[in-house]
Amino acid sequence: MATTTRFLPLILLAGCAAAPEPARGPVAVQGPALVLTAPRQVVLTPVSESGARRLWRGEGGVAVATDGPRVVATAGLGPVLMATRLDGPDPLSDPRALLGREATARRTVDLGAAGGDPNAMRFGLVLECRLGGRMDGAWLLVEERCAVDGRGVVNRFWSDPATGAVRRSEQWAGDAPLVIEAVGS
Repeated sequence: MATTTRFLPLILLAGCAAAPEPARGPVAVQGPALVLTAPRQVVLTPVSESGARRLWRGEGGVAVATDGPRVVATAGLGPVLMATRLDGPDPLSDPRALLGREATARRTVDLGAAGGDPNAMRFGLVLECRLGGRMDGAWLLVEERCAVDGRGVVNRFWSDPATGAVRRSEQWAGDAPLVIEAVGS
């Protein structure tokens, strides 16, 4: 059986509150790419895909792994999101199903420190989350409010209401905020 490789645009943004915008500054790429604009600018290109899981790499040892719209691991950005495990189905598998309703999700993450200091690693941080969708202009916005490690975090996912494809997101990915924009085709 032949396997078709397909990379979907994914935008992962931290600290933004508006609908998707184009990448800032000129970025020349062929095909799909993610542009990391903070903490530094790095173009990430797809290197592998297995189902909804994708690995993106850039210069300087930067790598971001995604599972659907979620960032599930990072490398080369200082603090490291080493692993993410969902307990049960991910409500974000179809953001359209969250329009006007709520769902819950529970996941566990492992975090590492820059430089790999084993004393700074944190394993088994549990995120208890509530997700709900609403229209935000022309976009379907899913907000995910989570409690983790004694504090609250909010993730936001903007998707195309016709297809459900997530076009932008703001995500807690451990201690390093990410700003990533999708470019290319």
